[in-house]
Amino acid sequence: MKALTYIDVSFRLGVIVHLRVLLAVVSFNFLTIPVKVLDEGIEVPRHAHIDDAGADLCTTEDIELAPFERRLVGTGVALAIPEGYAGFVHPRSGLAVKSGLSIVNSPGTIDAGYRGEIKVPLINLDPTETITLKRGDRIAQIVIQAVYTGSFHEVQQLSSSGRGVAGFGSTG
Repeated sequence: MKALTYIDVSFRLGVIVHLRVLLAVVSFNFLTIPVKVLDEGIEVPRHAHIDDAGADLCTTEDIELAPFERRLVGTGVALAIPEGYAGFVHPRSGLAVKSGLSIVNSPGTIDAGYRGEIKVPLINLDPTETITLKRGDRIAQIVIQAVYTGSFHEVQQLSSSGRGVAGFGSTG
C-alpha cells in the first residue's frame, strides 16, 4: 500500500512556521521493541487496538489470589526498550473494576537497560472474593514512553511558584 502524504505549510505573522505532515500508513509514534520470549506459548505483548497506548502482558502460571493477597507474577517476556524510553506497567482497567485486581507499585517502571523477565506484583483488592488467573490470561499492560533523565543539584533555596509548598488536598 502506498503511503499518502499531506503537507500543509502556513506562515503566521511572518515568523512562526507550522509544518504538518500526515502519513496515512506510517506513524511517528511507533517504536519497534525487541522481545525475547522466555516461556513458549506465552504471547508477546500486543495492543488490542492499533491506537491503544498499552500492550497486554500475560501470566505464565495458574494462580489464585485470596482477598488482599499479593504475588509477583512472571510474564514470560524480556524487552530491549530503546535508550531514552521506559516501560510503565499499569493495571488493566476491566480487571480492576470487575475483580479488584491491581498492581502493588502501579505503575511499575521498566528501565531501558533492564533485560530480564518482566514481572508484575499483583494484588487482589477485593475484600471477599478470590481471583483465579489461568496461564496466558492478560494481567497488566505496558506503556512505552519517552523519558528524560537529569542530574540533581542541592541548592539553598528553590525558585518560587504559584503553588509554593501547598501539598496534598490543597486544591480541593
